[in-house]
Amino acid sequence: MDNPAYLAAAITTMAVVTYVPRVLPLLLVRGRIKSPFLRSFLYYVPYAVLSSMTIPAIFSATLSPLSATAGLTVAIGLGLSGRSLLTVALGASSAVWIAERFLNLL
Repeated sequence: MDNPAYLAAAITTMAVVTYVPRVLPLLLVRGRIKSPFLRSFLYYVPYAVLSSMTIPAIFSATLSPLSATAGLTVAIGLGLSGRSLLTVALGASSAVWIAERFLNLL
């Protein structure tokens, strides 16, 4: 790991691997995408990626899957009711804290 050539090769490889997927769509797609299916697919990609990274983290961040489920349920409910991000975060954290305390009493 202390080899400068290895470090330079690793940084170069990482730069290329992250740069190519960002520049390829700019080079390959000329103009506006007209396909409704492709447009709707691309519209939902960020939500799917964010969900796929967040949901596993929710269940591994607590002591119990039950408290994680309580927090997730409260967060979804508050989010769907149009509450602010701060309210959703505080509500979900409070639900997890209460569930953890309740589960410790059992």
